[in-house]
Amino acid sequence: MNEVELLEGLLQRYSPTRQESEAVNYLVAQMKAAGFDACVDEVGNAVGVLGDGPREVLMLGHIDTVPGFIEVQHEGDRLYGRGSVDAKGPLACFAAATALAGAREGYRFVVIGAVGEEGDSRGAQFVRDHYRPDMLIIGEPSSWDRVTLGYKGSAWFEVEVQRTLAHTSANVESACQAAVSFWNRVTERSTQWNVGHLKMFDQLIPSLREMQSHSDGFVETAQLKFNLRLPLGISVREIETLIGGLADQAEVKMVEGCSAYRAEKNTPLVRSFLAAIRQQGGSPTFTVKSGTSDMNITAPVWQCPTVAYGPGDSDLDHTPHEHVLIAEYQRAIQVLAEVLRTV
Repeated sequence: MNEVELLEGLLQRYSPTRQESEAVNYLVAQMKAAGFDACVDEVGNAVGVLGDGPREVLMLGHIDTVPGFIEVQHEGDRLYGRGSVDAKGPLACFAAATALAGAREGYRFVVIGAVGEEGDSRGAQFVRDHYRPDMLIIGEPSSWDRVTLGYKGSAWFEVEVQRTLAHTSANVESACQAAVSFWNRVTERSTQWNVGHLKMFDQLIPSLREMQSHSDGFVETAQLKFNLRLPLGISVREIETLIGGLADQAEVKMVEGCSAYRAEKNTPLVRSFLAAIRQQGGSPTFTVKSGTSDMNITAPVWQCPTVAYGPGDSDLDHTPHEHVLIAEYQRAIQVLAEVLRTV
């Protein structure tokens, strides 16, 4: 398996959420050619299995991307393309490293390119319900010499406020004013929560993403859509209750959410990564992320040793100049191959 050609092929097959099939079929074919038992599962995930031992190491990446095709091209050591960082680079690293490490007695290595991570995470939800691995590696960019241990949670809310129309000279709160007042209560409550929490990973962070209003000549309606990034210590149900308590006369609905998760640091999986990074000349470090990943969906259920790992600079996620350094990608493959040999 040529690792650079593998990644280039994935990048050339544009696969925004709900349009992943071409990239999935390509990855399955490449894994089959490398000796994996590979297939497309019931929900459209690419699945490759190497070995049949009782201990399962599951490598869960995602094959979908955000919209916006980026021409696949090389500029020196840089390989440009949508998904080169988030997260076809880490996924290709999984497949290439597993092929490089080869089958290992007593182990079953499973590489999954999940669909829908940038949307409803249907791929990861299916995996969560049908596997029970002994160890889990999530494919997300961390840089080749860094291990990610946790992700913040996320909750999305939709808000609607209605008011009977009145003349602008009347001293009556409009629907728009009521919606803004509600949003101010959300930000004020978040600020109160964050007192004493100095690190971003520990903070409750609100983000207003959409707002609009309209009227039918009798009733004015204002609508908001916003996100809250959740720290450890507050569950999805707790944040739903907290925000609901700020509603006043607004109609508030949580449309989706997942709690924050932080994995244990002192595990054989983590120790193998640290040793493998040092073997490649790196000084390993840990990080936690303010975003979310499929770790939030699977790890709390499986409760097995877990990390997220993959080449790439996460600051390039979703940007129009997304690219990965080929040298970093290849070094990450060497690191992960050594982990699979020794964990």
